[in-house]
Amino acid sequence: MTYEQATNYLFTRLPMFSRIGAAAYKKDLSNTIRLCAYLDDPHNKIKTIHIAGTNGKGSTSHMLAAVLQTAGYKTGLYTSPHLRDFRERFRVNGEMIDKQYVVDFVERIQPAIDEIEPSFFEITVAMAFDYFVREQVEIAVIETGLGGRLDSTNVITPEVSVITNIGWDHMNLLGDTLPAIAFEKAGIIKQQVPVVIGETAAETREVFEKVAVEKQAPLFFADQQRYVAEWKYEHHQLLMQVSPAGSGERTTYQLDLPGYYQIKNCITVLEVVHHLQKAGYKITDAHVHQALKQVKKLTGLHGRWEVIHANPVVVLDVGHNEDGIKQITAQIELSDHQHLHIVIGLVKDKEIEKVLALLPKEATYYFTRAQIPRALPETELAARAQAIGLNGHTYSDVNTALKQAMSKADKRDLIVVCGSVFVVGEVSL
Repeated sequence: MTYEQATNYLFTRLPMFSRIGAAAYKKDLSNTIRLCAYLDDPHNKIKTIHIAGTNGKGSTSHMLAAVLQTAGYKTGLYTSPHLRDFRERFRVNGEMIDKQYVVDFVERIQPAIDEIEPSFFEITVAMAFDYFVREQVEIAVIETGLGGRLDSTNVITPEVSVITNIGWDHMNLLGDTLPAIAFEKAGIIKQQVPVVIGETAAETREVFEKVAVEKQAPLFFADQQRYVAEWKYEHHQLLMQVSPAGSGERTTYQLDLPGYYQIKNCITVLEVVHHLQKAGYKITDAHVHQALKQVKKLTGLHGRWEVIHANPVVVLDVGHNEDGIKQITAQIELSDHQHLHIVIGLVKDKEIEKVLALLPKEATYYFTRAQIPRALPETELAARAQAIGLNGHTYSDVNTALKQAMSKADKRDLIVVCGSVFVVGEVSL
């Protein structure tokens, strides 16, 4: 079996949420438990940090991995979905999984796949645990796929549990109120394991407090421990001054992830690092400063207000739900530009009208779609957008749309590609 044959088998043989949506979502952990048992329970042989949340969990995972590997720990990182290469999901010290390992794993796991009939995500979770054990990682950062309580990753007992925030996404699967969504995310809270919540919200705080008490888990709200006293965005870098709550002291951090929304994620990371230090991890302030300056280089993170072209500036951002689009529009307002061009594609199971209502009416739009079954047809997207005053043309693929935007844009304009991880992932510029 070649690498191409192995990945084609995974993509076509197994239900894949990113392609078909809710039909691929398995509402219990039994398949993952059986797969891990087949592999001799690798998830019990590694130390982990578990990260859930509506937005920011990918950035937070990469920042923490960067800090840990800068501090000298051999660090695993499991995230999803991938942008361009399947192997992006599995990294050790920033390096993607070896192609031959993928082939060997698929050949080894095929009997279990035939018997258990797991989803694509369940297999990738088992692959991650198995790979990290084989690579003898000292700690692995594990990002949930969807929700928390019933997410396939939720078979681990981590050093720290992390929930970045709660917002509106996947309501068809997680619940149609913020407390209901929070309850699903709170499912990653484990017995006596410290839990860090990134953002305090009146609607969800009680949910976390109740679960934490039941699990005897020490609970910490990151934004109650520290705050950003001052920040600025320059040269595609974020500079921020952070103060402990109740103190006038300030520490300056430079972050190579320029979206202003990374401020919240950075505060979450600093709180998690504090608990790792208390647990005996040898992480210094110098390690944190050094890591945050080069998260992208250390971990391969892409698609978070990522500038890929100048004159005109072209930015890729994977923000795709209500909160994610709010963050993108706020970042647009901070950006110096003449005219705004937005290349956008959405998937069918999002709150389409709510997302579109957040977008600026003065922009020129290029409606497109990712090449997956879940994608909303560009003609339907354009019709729904035009009904609320967003005007533009339709394009059958993102690269055609982007080329058209670049041909129309002045050198002082801003082009933003957003709406779906899959649209961003297909950009070939």
